[in-house]
Amino acid sequence: MRDERLSSLVRPWYREPWPWFLMSLPAIAIVAGVATLVIALATDDGLVADDYYKQGLAVNQVLRREARARELGLSASASLAGAEVSVALRGTTETLPGLRLRLVHPTRSGRDQAVPLRAAEGVYQGSMTSANGEPRLLVLEDAAATWRLTGSWNGRDGTAELRAER
Repeated sequence: MRDERLSSLVRPWYREPWPWFLMSLPAIAIVAGVATLVIALATDDGLVADDYYKQGLAVNQVLRREARARELGLSASASLAGAEVSVALRGTTETLPGLRLRLVHPTRSGRDQAVPLRAAEGVYQGSMTSANGEPRLLVLEDAAATWRLTGSWNGRDGTAELRAER
């Protein structure tokens, strides 16, 4: 008689809250791990370069190019409106063929753009895809990569100044 009363008071394990609570903790950790893995595989941070050593060696070349732009007395103003880009180059009277403006995203290399510029009435013009209002580092260089000017653009204003860094 006593065993019958005891068995009617004891519930099966799946009716108790504690086993479910204890099993939910590892289950939550597994779901969070899978979600983290999916995010890591779906997005590329683009911060680590495969050829970091070569890029480190290229710093001296960049410094020489900026020094050359200072020697020539070059500076520029860039106007960015929608998809149109125009650059007014100061410090030279000759029309240079094949300038290139690179719009470098601060953290995502996949969002970088290279805009070829062509001369039109003393101003260099080109077209870019939308920058989505995100800030960019602007790099202006000639086709032979002998000099370069840099500046920053906040993504909202229509103009940016470019000059050789010191």
